[in-house]
Parts: sequence; structure tokens; C-alpha cells
Amino acid sequence: MRVLLADDHPLFLEGLRNVLAGRGVNVVGAANDGIQALEQTRALRPDVVLMDIRMPRCNGLDATRLIKSEMPDVKIIILTMSEEDEDLFEAIKSGASGYLPKSLTPEEFMELLIGVLEGEPAIPRRLAARIINEFAQPEARPREQAGAGADSRSLTRRQIEVLQMVAQGYTYKEIAAALNITERTVEYHMGEILNRLHLQNRAQVIAYATRTGLIEHDGLPGPA
Repeated sequence: MRVLLADDHPLFLEGLRNVLAGRGVNVVGAANDGIQALEQTRALRPDVVLMDIRMPRCNGLDATRLIKSEMPDVKIIILTMSEEDEDLFEAIKSGASGYLPKSLTPEEFMELLIGVLEGEPAIPRRLAARIINEFAQPEARPREQAGAGADSRSLTRRQIEVLQMVAQGYTYKEIAAALNITERTVEYHMGEILNRLHLQNRAQVIAYATRTGLIEHDGLPGPA
């Protein structure tokens, strides 16, 4: 895994670099603001960018939007002290693949980080519940919702099955085994789902499926 760090606190950057390097993660570079993060992502093409929100010149949310619009395959995880709902929801709408508080233990952090490369959202359960509740609210303004105006009727029956299982927390490997298809086929269907529903990532799939009634939201989704 090739990781780029973006944070304006040198001491935190050094500590994070040591945590990652000690667990075999290749830290390819570090940026001190959003503009540097964009420039280094262009130059280094990391698999994942760990992005702080509060940075000079260009904040992490704006940098996330810029990077995702230009390099959509790069996964961005917001790593921040903020657990404000506004920052959390804006990060997901901007295309981030995860939102991790800096208060996590190294073990919790690494488990969620590794899951990103397997298609899992890097979001602690307590924050995932808040995302689901937010996007499931009927009074939410449609233009602010991921997938607003999209219709699941544009999906095939198989794609709806994949969408429901993804939203319930199953991995691509588990979905492939359950539906008797290959993981590559699951990835293809997921790409089509994101494209047809105008979504950007798995977290938005969970929110969409909850909001439209494709899964229940009386608790956190997860495999039975």
C-alpha cells in the first residue's frame, strides 16, 4: 500500500509515518496543505491519501474534491480531530472513502485502513450510524443527498442484489461466494451501480440504500 500523508502538524506527521512504516506501509510522501496534497498526488500516485481537514491555503475537504475530480481512483481518508456532523457528511459527499478520528488506537486505525483497499469504508461504527441516520432523514434536502434523483430501477436485478449486500456490510469476496460469481464481476457491478446512481463510494451506497428502503436502518447494517 502506497500512502501519502497530508497534515500541517510536523510532530503528528512524524508519529503517523512511524506507525505506518512499523506495520509495513510505504509512506511515499507528506504534504503540509491541500495544494501540496494535490500536487504530490499527481506526482506520486499513491493508493491512499490520509488527509487532515484543517490546513492552510486549501483545506482537506476542498483538496479531496480536487483530487477526486482529477484522479477518481485514488482513495482519500479524512484523518482528523473533528467529529462534527457537518465535516463528516461533507467529507462523504466530497468523495472520501473514510473518516477516521485521530483518537483511534493504532490497531483500530490499521484495521480500518487496510479494509479500504478491499472496498470497505474506513468509518468507525459510531460514525457510520450517524451517516445512515442523516441520509435516511425524509426532511433532508434532495439536492444535498448523494444519489439525489437517481432511480434504482435503472439497475439490473443482479446489481440490486449486489447493492443490497454491499450496503449490509458484506465484502466483495463474501458477495461473490453467495451469488456464485467472481470478485471481478462483483467489482464490475459495483462500478455500474456507482455510475448509474451517481454515487462515488461505498459509504454513499449505504446511505442511498437506507434512504430508499432497500435495506432497513433500525441498526447498523452488517452480515448476518
